[in-house]
Amino acid sequence: MVKIARWNYDGGIQEGFVDDGTCFALSGGRTVNTLLAAGLEETLAIAAETLRSQRPVAFRDVELLAPLTPATIRDFVAFEEHVEGVRKSIDGVAGVVPEWYEAPTFYFTNPHTVTGTREVIGIPAGCHELDFETEVAAVVGHVPGSDGRNLSSTDAHRHIFGYTILNDWSARDLQRREMKVSLGPCKGKDFANTLGPWIVTADEFGHLHDDEGFLPVTMEVEVNGEPIGRDLLSNMGWPFAELVAYASQDSVVRPGDVLGSGTCGRGCLAELWGRNGSRTPPPLQTGDVVRMTVEGIGWIENTVGQRRNAETRVGARPRKLETR
Repeated sequence: MVKIARWNYDGGIQEGFVDDGTCFALSGGRTVNTLLAAGLEETLAIAAETLRSQRPVAFRDVELLAPLTPATIRDFVAFEEHVEGVRKSIDGVAGVVPEWYEAPTFYFTNPHTVTGTREVIGIPAGCHELDFETEVAAVVGHVPGSDGRNLSSTDAHRHIFGYTILNDWSARDLQRREMKVSLGPCKGKDFANTLGPWIVTADEFGHLHDDEGFLPVTMEVEVNGEPIGRDLLSNMGWPFAELVAYASQDSVVRPGDVLGSGTCGRGCLAELWGRNGSRTPPPLQTGDVVRMTVEGIGWIENTVGQRRNAETRVGARPRKLETR
């Protein structure tokens, strides 16, 4: 299995491959983004050469970072069960809007606040309902002869370089307010996203795809060791190839782009709040530990830190009606 990662070691950042409990750094100034720009086939050859030639470092001696520096992050909402529960929690309304079934929906989130496994995630100012979102993300790589525009789902599948776990952290009370303006989410989301622990190359999942291109791998999340939710990635409304293809329509996907699946069923607290009719389980608090595990990839784990004490909202100025 080819695992692509970034890590701190001996006072500096290294990028390369993790294999059998050891890390092998890329040589010649190459980075993970270099591999994405090279494409999957060339990366597999580079991996074989790197494992043969580079001095290994014990995995226990490194500190993992987010496995790439994303160019963009598109986050979809592809699980019907999640949409149903969160709508009840956020809007107080049951069911799924008909428009969800018509086409995949996504928003762009902040690539500059990406974190890695084991990092502490502070509670943003004004937030009292911190939540997690259990997702898998596809990472886009180069395909020779393609500019990443207006892709068919078949061509889009070739652009999927690999997969990683995504935790789309959410400040639900901030999100609830801003989405009443029918735009967003914005500040309810842009303070942190966790990616990791590494990118597993897409060829490792080739034998798992069903006839429609879905991946039936398990996704689980627990808080402080207590199971919260479990689902299959194949319960998405669209396979990843169709998400990539949709993102490319009248637009472009490029190496280093990250596309999240959206939260799996029972993969966050807000969905359970909607189903239970109360804040049960409770919002995350300082010291809570969130672990997400995805079959075939691994796990990421983060501890919740302190809340930042600040007032960030700025009210609108009263409108002045001018007459001439």
